Amino acid sequence: MVREMSLQEVLQGIVSLIVEFMECDSCLVYLLDGNGLVLCASNTPHPSTIGKIRLKLDEGLTGWVARERRLLAIPREAYRDSRFKYFGDLPEDSYEAFLSVPVIARNRVVGVINVQHRDSHHHTRREIQLISMIGFLVGAEIEMARLEVENSQLSERLETRKIVERAKGILQRDLGVTEEEAYLTIQRQSRQRRKSKKEISEAIVLGDDLRRGKQP
Repeated sequence: MVREMSLQEVLQGIVSLIVEFMECDSCLVYLLDGNGLVLCASNTPHPSTIGKIRLKLDEGLTGWVARERRLLAIPREAYRDSRFKYFGDLPEDSYEAFLSVPVIARNRVVGVINVQHRDSHHHTRREIQLISMIGFLVGAEIEMARLEVENSQLSERLETRKIVERAKGILQRDLGVTEEEAYLTIQRQSRQRRKSKKEISEAIVLGDDLRRGKQP
């Protein structure tokens, strides 16, 4: 994890590490998003649930772990626990053993790691120590990766705004319209051509540069 990684690479790396060392049937990583938790990574294919399964902090075993900031180990019949939340979309709903740890960074919970076995499983002291250590160590790495994503998204929004503003200025000058009318023109072209406003704006700017003999 010392090299630069995307958030998804970090999460999948965590999942692969845990599955390899704990020999579990399932590893799920939830991240805190606002006032709830979102399923963000898994060792098994969950294309219809990644990013869509959401939990409030007062829901399920996972929500309890995040809210209480405590490890939870259930060796059998985890689905019978009164705190359990049934999803239906996850095969893990029927798994027997459940081990979960909060992921903490800067003294606050940023996520939860769940480790599950299909059959009853006594969690050894080594397994509990390992998952606890991972939960403690990866918090900062996850936060760094999330900040990279947020910074990248912010840079993209700023770049889009910059090119749209330039395109609006060109339309105002060439068409003699107001700023609002120029923006609505870009928005309309975006819908009609099924292109982003940034792509439409880039085309307007490129066309203006070519007409003026500038290098694009």
